[in-house]
Amino acid sequence: MLQHHYSYRNVLETSQRATWRIDDVIDNRNLDLTRPLLPEALAGVQSIECLTAREKLVLNHIRGFSYLYLFGLIEEYILPAVIEHAGTAVHGDGDEVRALLRFAEEEAKHIELFKWFVAEFQRSFGSPCGGIGPAKEIAAAILNHSRLGVFLTTLHIEWMTQKHYVDSVKSDTRIDPLFASLLEHHWIEESQHAKVDTLIVDKLARELDPARIDAAIDDYISIGKLIDGGLTAQVDLDLVSLERALGRTFTEAESREIRAAQQAAYRSAFLVAGMTHPAFDKALRELSPAGHARVVELAAALSSS
Repeated sequence: MLQHHYSYRNVLETSQRATWRIDDVIDNRNLDLTRPLLPEALAGVQSIECLTAREKLVLNHIRGFSYLYLFGLIEEYILPAVIEHAGTAVHGDGDEVRALLRFAEEEAKHIELFKWFVAEFQRSFGSPCGGIGPAKEIAAAILNHSRLGVFLTTLHIEWMTQKHYVDSVKSDTRIDPLFASLLEHHWIEESQHAKVDTLIVDKLARELDPARIDAAIDDYISIGKLIDGGLTAQVDLDLVSLERALGRTFTEAESREIRAAQQAAYRSAFLVAGMTHPAFDKALRELSPAGHARVVELAAALSSS
């Protein structure tokens, strides 16, 4: 159903050439918190008028923490989903099974890398930061949807990751080099995962009639709303973390300004960036014009909210 030129063999060969170890990423470095962690296009802190330049830098650091924390949390649902799907292919194409198992292995490695970062950040930052969870409950809520709905969500996330790195991180020389290295190495492997996800979505969709494909797109939208609720909760946790780190309490008006700016930044980065990515948009149009229209409408609503 999807028009693409990917194959499991090519993905596997590329993945084997591009593999890396966590020690390669860290390279005996520490975070430099005199510099921002996230590019402004993802952090969205500079427009907040109630914060000083130093306070904006602190919020950028908190957003860097939550950015990788959320990726680690998201990958806790991707890992079991991929392992389960690999089990359905175990008696089929050998390249498919090997590519899926490599996908799962790399996702497990990403989870460990992000856990290292969270511990390193907390040590360097010197003030605790909160994150939504528990991861197991969030993963269970996502996985309680159709397999195609779940893998559409994963495809969204993979293409979103590509957009973040290529459009915002790759050319930003101001951000901390270690954090940039984390994002670069994550991007290297996720660029292959986007291809695998396309193959998975194509295979799953070929087994369904149009009505069930539309239902799966509704599941994807439902998961997106679930993620949006988590992002809203993370905004509140970030605000508490910022007050704690700065040793000040914001007024109601200040809190409202920070929340509004950060909710818009989170939605743009984690929802709209994936929904509107050209490759994801193309996949939805090929699966279901009506389902594609619903997602386009939702992306426009999120962009304007």
